[in-house]
Amino acid sequence: MWGRGLLRGAKFAQLSSPSPSSPSSRSLLSAASTASSNLLSSQYQRGRWFGSSTANMAPIRDPNTLSNYDAWRTRHTTANLKIDFTDKRLRGSVILELESQTDKASKEIILDSSYVAVNSIKLNSAPSTWETKARTEPNGSPVHIAVPEGAAKGEVVKVEIELATTDKCTALQWLTPAQTSNKAAPFMFSQCQAIHARSLFPCQDTPDVKSTYDFNITSPYVVVASGVPVPDETKDLGEEKLYKFQQKVPIPSYLFALSSGDIASAPVGKRSCVCTGPNELKESQWELEGDMDKFLEAAEKIVFPYRWGEYNVLVLPPSFPYGGMENPIFTFATPTIISGDKQNIDVIAHELAHSWSGNLVTSCSWEHFWLNEGWTMYLERRILASIHGGDAHFDFSAIRGWKALEEAIKEYGEDHEFTKLCISHKGIDPDDAFSTVPYEKGFHFVWSLDRLVGRENFDKFIPYYFGKWSNKSLDSYEFKDTFLEFFSAPEYSDLKDKIASIDWEGRFHSTGLPPKPEFDTSLADVCYELAEKWKSKDFTPSPSDVSSWTGNQILVFLNAVQDFEQPLTVEQSQALGKAYGLSESKNAELKAAYFHIAMRSKDTSAYQGVADLLGDVGRMKFVRPLFRGLNKVDRELALKTFEKNREFYHPICRQMVEKDLGVAAAA
Repeated sequence: MWGRGLLRGAKFAQLSSPSPSSPSSRSLLSAASTASSNLLSSQYQRGRWFGSSTANMAPIRDPNTLSNYDAWRTRHTTANLKIDFTDKRLRGSVILELESQTDKASKEIILDSSYVAVNSIKLNSAPSTWETKARTEPNGSPVHIAVPEGAAKGEVVKVEIELATTDKCTALQWLTPAQTSNKAAPFMFSQCQAIHARSLFPCQDTPDVKSTYDFNITSPYVVVASGVPVPDETKDLGEEKLYKFQQKVPIPSYLFALSSGDIASAPVGKRSCVCTGPNELKESQWELEGDMDKFLEAAEKIVFPYRWGEYNVLVLPPSFPYGGMENPIFTFATPTIISGDKQNIDVIAHELAHSWSGNLVTSCSWEHFWLNEGWTMYLERRILASIHGGDAHFDFSAIRGWKALEEAIKEYGEDHEFTKLCISHKGIDPDDAFSTVPYEKGFHFVWSLDRLVGRENFDKFIPYYFGKWSNKSLDSYEFKDTFLEFFSAPEYSDLKDKIASIDWEGRFHSTGLPPKPEFDTSLADVCYELAEKWKSKDFTPSPSDVSSWTGNQILVFLNAVQDFEQPLTVEQSQALGKAYGLSESKNAELKAAYFHIAMRSKDTSAYQGVADLLGDVGRMKFVRPLFRGLNKVDRELALKTFEKNREFYHPICRQMVEKDLGVAAAA
């Protein structure tokens, strides 16, 4: 997912910098930091009780699931669901095919659920005894299903659950026709990462379990899902249609995705199409056409051939909270990438890279999220360097990422638990721990390994790693073992001392910034030079200053201005916005960066523009920092703006902004 700079992390940055918790919770986390890292480390070293995903019964190693996936593992899921736009519900049944991991030792199946209305459960087509247990935060209400006789090891049982989602479902957002661009139909989309699939249907909601899927979805409007469409089996059912999709590559529950509405599509590559509202189709096609094939071909040269068949992009309405979400087959993307200048489509490179890192090879829990995002940032930058022509582009993107990482760690505090790569998630909602850190700090660890062994050697390791762990999940120590295993081969004996110098424990568990590398700053130097000129109040700007620059270069320049020890004057801020067309730009990245400068300058004339932008975009990368900035300079306007747009924001975004503004308890 890239908050990724898009959505995160890019999906770069899909995520914004973190917001500080209350003082008491911050100090509690800080105090627990050392203990929790020692706990994680000792658990791994003590024979790794977290285990690995093998045919043998493996101990549970994900603290954010209540399921007993050590005893039963979901192998296939069939979703027979009807999208009810009137009541804003999904209704129907889900069939889970679970393989016994014991020889009749387990007498019950435990599934994750959260605010799901379960009507009945059948076990192998017969009524079963089941119970939804009391809710515990943050993991929800487990559903216990009796299996009185147990099952032989390797035997598969079918659990059929009749259900409906509720108004407390955190995975779905429902938009009225008025909230769409052409006002013709309602719209619905899902966002299951991190632990929100359990609010759609009871499941083993952990990245440590992967399942194939059949989607049978009924809706009065076009449906998109995280599977390959089966067009010949689409059936007319009067005013509704039955849409079928298949996902033959096993995926974790957080990649289950649905969307439905007035959706049109157009080709943008040999293996790709773009789907979006009819009014946005032409501009979306223009923005993406010509680049999709390049991205795919570049990625395949770095890793190995794409295994998912199609790679498509669904451009969602503005309330989508991330830059992108790497749902297989159909990346869900923010409309902010459609900026009319092709300056923000690097998000696609990030989400595409997830087809290998995250989707094919997956971290076993959110404690090891860096394995998904750090690797994806690395692959994204390799893809972009390949397309744009050289390592200078790789480093230029990394420079931007380092800036975001510095900001995130400054916001948390250098000794905060959430600035580690491996974070203890016991009692923690993964959404609260998400930030730029696993993206950029993870990237810097992967890149450091690349530099240590040399690009030629590392390029041989990449397909080995992704091949070995395809369709599986792993933890940080299994990654370490894989790296050491590969480079123990005789042909790499000259690297022995270098590899022995790697401080694995320090990389996994140290807080704060990682070692800063030497960047190639050739593409950034002109940005810094212009920023230096703005330190003089006598500088007269001209549109020609940036007319030949890319959008990302302008962004680096704006970030440098944001970092001035003394903010610009109100007059300078206004001149900046006017000369470079920032206040009226259609590029949300540039507009948001400019507004941060304006707010720091106390330019009150820009505050309403901030509020207006907050009513136009729902991407958390922009929404959360802008609300925090506006809250500092005009809390009344910040609260008024949030209240006005509360229903516009996705439930995940809404909850996070409530915390940022300190109104969560009253919500």
